[in-house]
Amino acid sequence: MSRTARRTAQPRCRPATETALRHDPVVWLSSVRSDGRPHVVPVWFHWDGERIVAFSKPNARKVDNLRDQPSVMLAVGTPGADFGVELIEAIAELPAQPADEVMPDGFGAKYRDLLQRAGLSVQRFAEVYSQPIVLRPTRFLGYGGGGRDPGAAMAT
Repeated sequence: MSRTARRTAQPRCRPATETALRHDPVVWLSSVRSDGRPHVVPVWFHWDGERIVAFSKPNARKVDNLRDQPSVMLAVGTPGADFGVELIEAIAELPAQPADEVMPDGFGAKYRDLLQRAGLSVQRFAEVYSQPIVLRPTRFLGYGGGGRDPGAAMAT
């Protein structure tokens, strides 16, 4: 494969990463403040196999960070006995469309119970968390799980 083809090809994730992206309730989004300090927050999200779509209050710190520096690191998974946490490098986009126009069909179903516990409808969630964040993975890094050394990152 040519160097150009490698750069433009969609990165592929491991099965453990795919499972976590399909089922876990949060992905941890790490962005960088303008002064260089890190900022890490959990966000609800939807994975469609190519991109991660999350939502934020429009004036949140993470949104300001992403405007200045769209390169992010994500962590998803459960740090249990196997330390099944997966790391993902991505580029963030902040679409101008309102959240209800960008929200994937499966988002409401994924968060039905959590929305109900929070006393929110999908419509109200989209009004409050009106800034969509589209995260396009550029690199998947296996970190833990499967009996491997949890400190050994593996590029895929």
